[in-house]
Amino acid sequence: MRKSLFYGNIDPQAKSATHNAAVQKEMQTLSDYEEEMTNQLTGEDKKKFLAYVNAWGVVNGEGNLDSFIVGFRLGAAFMQDTFLSGSAPYTDFLREE
Repeated sequence: MRKSLFYGNIDPQAKSATHNAAVQKEMQTLSDYEEEMTNQLTGEDKKKFLAYVNAWGVVNGEGNLDSFIVGFRLGAAFMQDTFLSGSAPYTDFLREE
């Protein structure tokens, strides 16, 4: 279920994610250089470069997925502690004397 949510197969609240201007600029730079290198390289060099780009995409995606799962578990732990825990943290203040 976590992977389905991460990959957008479950959409609990449709909204667009926006990045700040600096991130958008860097993403455009990456895209421009990838396109330029792909157009300039030929043969084995082009094949190696595209393999590098694809491998980086896999590594980056797996890292993002791992971060998402860790955050999801942390959020679930907070919810469990908040709503399902039977202990009150300040029992001394609740006790009548």
